[in-house]
Amino acid sequence: MTSPAGLRERKKAATRAALSHAAWSLMITAGLSSVTPEAIAAAADVSPRTFRNYFASREEAILGELLQRHLALLDKLRGRPADEALWDGLEQILPQGVTEIVGDRDSFAVLAEEIRRNPAMLAQNLVVFQDAAIQMAAIFAERTATDLDADPGPRLLAAAVCAAISTSIDLWISGAIDRTLPELIRDCLARLRAGLPMGAAEPAA
Repeated sequence: MTSPAGLRERKKAATRAALSHAAWSLMITAGLSSVTPEAIAAAADVSPRTFRNYFASREEAILGELLQRHLALLDKLRGRPADEALWDGLEQILPQGVTEIVGDRDSFAVLAEEIRRNPAMLAQNLVVFQDAAIQMAAIFAERTATDLDADPGPRLLAAAVCAAISTSIDLWISGAIDRTLPELIRDCLARLRAGLPMGAAEPAA
């Protein structure tokens, strides 16, 4: 039987997710200027006061959707077999997992443009990205029995992997390269795994 406290936490999480999804959807369909606490609350069928109980700003609400998608991906990494090589797990999970995070290219391009143009969106995006990188580093440390506070390895790897993801998404959105997002992510991961060889058309498999 679910305890009253457990039920309350689930309801809070559901409300937070609904508000964040509403904010995300409003931005994609009507632009950032349409995303106000009142509009978000109306879309989620709650009061503006409820919105302010969960989020300090519209930017936090919008990118809360992205953070939840990142956390779901990290859960998949955490659940990989204990005896699997770290790079193998990344190559199995990230190409499809990141594609699920970003969704439709045109919609994500709208988000990317708002982040580029709006300082508050940029700042909140950095918060989300940093939070994901920290949690990724903790997973790497756990899977490699490494001391996260004493060994820079997990943090360096997490930063490199996040950079690979960001680079792949940027190239994919730009359309400068005629490749799918999973292909770009596999390429970037392979280059990192090979020690980032420079000058070669393709990294070693």
